[in-house]
Amino acid sequence: MQQQGQPAINIKNKRATFDYTLVDTYTAGIVLTGTEIKSIRAGKAGLTDTFCYFANGELWVKNMHVAQYFYGSYNNHAARRDRKLLLNKKELAKLQRGTKDPGFTIVPVRLFINEKGLAKLVVALAKGKKEYDKRESIKEKDDRRDMARMFKR
Repeated sequence: MQQQGQPAINIKNKRATFDYTLVDTYTAGIVLTGTEIKSIRAGKAGLTDTFCYFANGELWVKNMHVAQYFYGSYNNHAARRDRKLLLNKKELAKLQRGTKDPGFTIVPVRLFINEKGLAKLVVALAKGKKEYDKRESIKEKDDRRDMARMFKR
């Protein structure tokens, strides 16, 4: 339902790839209220300091910021409420098994609107990086940037 002239909504969690090594990714639907989807379509959402957890066999995203809708009235939503993620049973079981290992967690990577107009959240099973891994990532990024500059000339 992307209209002509409107930018595609693609909100990324840039800290996720810096702090974690992404092992496996899944695309999940999100249970939202009316004012929340309107705010996301306006691009007023953020994934900083966001994480996922299991409660009663369901996957929830915590601390995802969706700004209150400007035209929302008394039925506006809370900005940082917990939101349920929609995955099938096989994917949920695989994620739950993965988080049992030490050092693994589930982090949201990207929030987007698909071609049908539905909000989707890409979550990843991730392993935390050590400090030296982060320095190595920065060095690789700088090397790629330098190589791109060399070939650009």
